Amino acid sequence: MSYEPPAIYGIIGNPVAHSLSPVMHNAAFKALDVNAVYKLFPLGDQEELKLFMEDLKEENNPIFGLNVTVPYKEEVIPYLDTIDPLAEKIGAVNTLVIDHHRKIHGFNTDGPGFLSHLTDLKFDLRGKRVAILGAGGTTRAIITVMCLLPQGPERITLYNRTRANADRLVEEIGSKINTKLVTVVDEPEDLNIELADILINTTKVGLNENDPLLIDPGSLHKDMLVYDVIYNPLETKLLAQARLKKAQTANGLGMLFFQGVLSFWHWSEIELDDKIKRLMRNSLNNSHPERSEGS
Repeated sequence: MSYEPPAIYGIIGNPVAHSLSPVMHNAAFKALDVNAVYKLFPLGDQEELKLFMEDLKEENNPIFGLNVTVPYKEEVIPYLDTIDPLAEKIGAVNTLVIDHHRKIHGFNTDGPGFLSHLTDLKFDLRGKRVAILGAGGTTRAIITVMCLLPQGPERITLYNRTRANADRLVEEIGSKINTKLVTVVDEPEDLNIELADILINTTKVGLNENDPLLIDPGSLHKDMLVYDVIYNPLETKLLAQARLKKAQTANGLGMLFFQGVLSFWHWSEIELDDKIKRLMRNSLNNSHPERSEGS
């Protein structure tokens, strides 16, 4: 009997050592008895990215699917043969499909993954007031999918330490879709969190124990959802303060899970049943990573 080498999937970025994606996807491959393995591909700089992406085109390359994490969600776009319309609107890609002709197709599952997690939390965005901290790739995906909702939030208020980055992000998204809901503010106090229905932290502030709070905890209240995309620690300082105020809280594990399920579908076109999804989610919940954020 001849040995059939496994198909390879993985994640590219810098760093990637923290990623929980291998735990989740390898659990699914095993349960489905698929001859595939999910690996980490740390790429240190743009030159490494260029060489890696060019090599993906080679006929004997065994890689058929990838996730993309920081800092390469925008940088991979020039190497794509096609880009999904939603990913094009977002201006960032986190999922690559490499077909048997070695064509590379780009998708974004971050935005839909976030919305799926909100649905799972039974949080309805219709008519809600949204406050966001940060202006990176995750914010780009979240703002885009919220602005595209037929019945979306009433308003989105955005704060970033470097205001110019937030202005640029909204301008870039606004060149493709209507962003009239979005207002960029100068200070965290201007987010009016005491009037917000949901506060979303997309920054890395909270990864470290000694990180400061970006907002006044006195502005948090029981009638809001506080959502932190960080998933380790499972409860950041922000979420701990929100819990004390009896607010609903959520960390980034749910978003990671839902975007991962969508990535898996793009790679395999397999609609995962509830048993496999439960297995994937449990594999995440039972893991104890080092400090983690993103994919």
